[in-house]
Amino acid sequence: MNRRRPAILVLEDGRTFRGEAYGSVGETFGEAVFNTGMTGYQETLTDPSYHRQVVVQTAPHIGNTGVNAEDDESGRIWVAGYVVRDPARIGSNWRATGGLEDRLATEGVVGISGVDTRALTRHLRDRGAMRVGVSSIDDDPSALLARVRESPRMTGADLSAQVSTAKPYTVAAEGEHRFTVAALDLGIKRNVPRRLAARGVTTHVLPASSSIEDLLATGADAVFFSPGPGDPATADHPVGLAREVMRRQVPLFGICFGSQILGRALGFGTYKLGYGHRGINQPVLDRSTGKVEVTSHNHGFAVDAPLNQVIDTDFGGVEVSHVCLNDNVVEGLRARDVPAFTVQYHPEAAAGPHDADYLFDRFAELIEGRPSAGPTESGNHA
Repeated sequence: MNRRRPAILVLEDGRTFRGEAYGSVGETFGEAVFNTGMTGYQETLTDPSYHRQVVVQTAPHIGNTGVNAEDDESGRIWVAGYVVRDPARIGSNWRATGGLEDRLATEGVVGISGVDTRALTRHLRDRGAMRVGVSSIDDDPSALLARVRESPRMTGADLSAQVSTAKPYTVAAEGEHRFTVAALDLGIKRNVPRRLAARGVTTHVLPASSSIEDLLATGADAVFFSPGPGDPATADHPVGLAREVMRRQVPLFGICFGSQILGRALGFGTYKLGYGHRGINQPVLDRSTGKVEVTSHNHGFAVDAPLNQVIDTDFGGVEVSHVCLNDNVVEGLRARDVPAFTVQYHPEAAAGPHDADYLFDRFAELIEGRPSAGPTESGNHA
């Protein structure tokens, strides 16, 4: 077996890890974050919410099942870099169409293997997510550190337009068509319209720059705001759009970044978490049922809202509907006087558990209990 090329990883506080090149040979920069999922590496790599992030996999063995043509959550790999401990020498699965490292190399994703990912994760938990550089072309930690500190931070990064679709497209309902949803693509994952389609919903996915007229011209019975990357404090256009949707009493559901957008639209602030929630085993309490769900997460920001009171907003009363039991972070909002609700985690769960899949049923029930979105230019509702 050929020996791999040496590689180094340097965090912005100077902590350095040495390993070997994995994937593409080169140099990359981003925000260092860790994902605790024991499975789902292909879905993680292709999730647009990881744009400009260098993902550390805490599971020690990565690549065991290769890659396939079915599990991608978008049309490409989005991570800025990839850090693993023990890459599989051979991927083995009946669905595999290739190897993970070959896929990383083909798409130009710079990675590093042979790293003590446990030590790295503990460091990030203690010090917080931070900028990082990975290089297999420069062995000088001091020089790489200087470039790390020149790279952009995630705070203040406006990234959703960079991952959004350039042109609208439609995912048809499965079986009988029930409703039409206009989805604002801030970094949507493919499994979202799939879960809606299973409930008879036809989803029109629109670019992040779309207007309220663009959304309603689809004949939308409801609007969906997708997950996505970046700092929600920069997303003024989607925030204004969410306020317009609520003014028109159009049912609205937001996930993750979309939840943070709705939080801002309701008048709440957002803030950066120390190291974020990224994994598929996060416990969340649904306050309306008292049930605890094991859920899939990928977010580094959160909504700043009081946990134990109904908050008066421009759109009436709003309450925190879901709470993370690990740290009491707000994980969902429900408006009492307009048809709108959010969760900050991922009920589409690709990869992950299906405990929260019922939220798509709750969205369908919200649509069913309301009149259609109102007149559009054509006056027609699908």
